[in-house]
Amino acid sequence: MKYIVMLGDGMADYPVEALGGKTPLEVAEKPNIDRLARGGELGMVKTVPAGMKPGSDVANLSVMGYNPQTCYTGRSPLEAVSIGIQMSDTDVAFRCNLVTLSDEPDYADKTMVDYSSGEITTAEAAELIHAVDQVFRDEERLFYPGISYRHCMIWHGGPIGLELTPPHDISDRKVGEYLPKNPVILNLMKRSYEVLKDHPVNKSRVERGLNPANSIWLWGEGTRPAVSLFEETYGVKASVISAVDLIKGIGLCAGMKVIEVEGATGNIDTNFKGKGEAALKTLLDGQDLVYIHVEAPDECGHHGDLEGKIRSIELIDQEIVGPVLAGLEAAGEEYSILVMPDHPTPIAIKTHISDPIPYLLYRSNAVVDSGADSYNEKSGAATGRFREQGYEMMACLLGR
Repeated sequence: MKYIVMLGDGMADYPVEALGGKTPLEVAEKPNIDRLARGGELGMVKTVPAGMKPGSDVANLSVMGYNPQTCYTGRSPLEAVSIGIQMSDTDVAFRCNLVTLSDEPDYADKTMVDYSSGEITTAEAAELIHAVDQVFRDEERLFYPGISYRHCMIWHGGPIGLELTPPHDISDRKVGEYLPKNPVILNLMKRSYEVLKDHPVNKSRVERGLNPANSIWLWGEGTRPAVSLFEETYGVKASVISAVDLIKGIGLCAGMKVIEVEGATGNIDTNFKGKGEAALKTLLDGQDLVYIHVEAPDECGHHGDLEGKIRSIELIDQEIVGPVLAGLEAAGEEYSILVMPDHPTPIAIKTHISDPIPYLLYRSNAVVDSGADSYNEKSGAATGRFREQGYEMMACLLGR
């Protein structure tokens, strides 16, 4: 038996007026997933425990089979692992976004124009993070480049338990009321604007009509992760495929095989086909389970890109789910597949929410008549089936 988790990050949504009161999942053309829905188990599941923020860190830990209430130590440490940073017990990691702020003189009066600086390239971002590190690096704090707008700061002996706001939660809002109370963090962010606003990389971006990455934004702090090894926990060999440092970091902490796919970007221009091919190959090469993470629906949700969100769901179906299942069937392999998002990212509000999400669990050797025609929020809720603990879904997939 081969096991697949198809995680479409943030693809659940609210009904959209422009779609006649339907959601992107309802209108997307996804024949492969809908075929599974007709013969599998549908329901709703809560992936974000009460009292925890609906971040992709918490939600993906849950879907991967880990209870966030007992193992979560913060978002940035998981990304730090992926970047290759060795953290000591006293280190605190912070996510360091490169963001675009408006140009008011007072930092508190600026608006969060773009939490991703126009999806800045990794090469451009590396130059900017290097410039920040040159100015701010000392015995306590160091900056490390990641991918696109996502980077990391390590603070030796730094504070935890801070109230830091994710920048994607405040798109198009003035930043004043969301600024950190910690004076060191606030000072670094304010000073970074002076370092970055006239940097040659940003001058070039402005000349090309692109958003400048004119400030850092620090958030998501945490200590070294406390995730058990997946194979020891569940008894199967697993691989993870993602363009996002956070997901790769969880996989590395869990001892999973992390597979890099050329052209995987974390956006709608990602290499969907390559992810599908890599997933099929790792399963046929002997791995028992593959966790396929696609960030594109979430990014489209954050940008309010309705057309892009629908298209990303269609590409997941067309380029990943269909070919992977066809390949397994051609090889004579039985399989179980879990299709779900980690959390909703509604177009209307452009950020994550902690509402339950629809799941689909299909077993090729135990096809049932679900009574549903399609996989979406309504068909999941209509079953009346509700799972309170998201981390139990992995055991359900594995038949435990």
